[in-house]
This record gives sequence, structure tokens and C-alpha cells, in this order.
Amino acid sequence: MPRSASEYAVYLLMESGHREEVRFPTIQEFQKWYSGELMPKAASDDFINVPIKNISGEYMVLRPSRVVAIRVEPIFSSSIER
Repeated sequence: MPRSASEYAVYLLMESGHREEVRFPTIQEFQKWYSGELMPKAASDDFINVPIKNISGEYMVLRPSRVVAIRVEPIFSSSIER
């Protein structure tokens, strides 16, 4: 039986060289945000919201045109460093 990821770490690599990590509970949640928010405005310089669900009281906005790469990494609860 294949393992299921506990969550997905999404690394947004920015034009400036910065790297931001955002976590999504499922790959479908990431795909929904990606196809609904990021892709339609990919060339835009207007800010869009990036969901940060695991940190209360904080939020992040970014300019979609400044994202140069995205890396998605599955996180398994058994792989968390202790």
C-alpha cells in the first residue's frame, strides 16, 4: 500500500533569489490555489494572497510575475526530524 503524504511543502522561488515555504494539507488544495490564483495572473504585477494556514495571524502576498519556480515536496509524518 503506498504511503500518503501528511502535507505538502511548496517552495516559491522568487526573482530576487528569496525562497518562501508554504504548506498545503493536500496536493488538491495546492492545485486549486495554483490554478485559481497564481496561473490566471502569472504576468501580473498586482499582489495576490498566498494562503498560510498553519500560522495564525500571518499572511503573505506576492507578485505572480516575480515567481520563477515552484517546488512541491510531499511531507510524510514518519519523515519529520525528531
